[in-house]
Amino acid sequence: MADRTQSKETMTRSELAAYLSDLAAEFERGEEELAVDVGNKTVTLNPPEQVDCDVEVVERSSVLRGNRETIAIELSWKR
Repeated sequence: MADRTQSKETMTRSELAAYLSDLAAEFERGEEELAVDVGNKTVTLNPPEQVDCDVEVVERSSVLRGNRETIAIELSWKR
């Protein structure tokens, strides 16, 4: 069984920086449990010392729709 908690929001650059900073602080604490805010919910995770990190950047140019850039960061691990 897989539990999925998902949120899609629009943030200012400053709000995004604060969110990512808070997430980084959780990892830096080095505790066994890590609290991640997802929308209006907090999810508790248990990452090990080694975490897989996948970063993907896509740059699209379109005459009709304009330019669009996307960055996806995926962190994964086995407990």
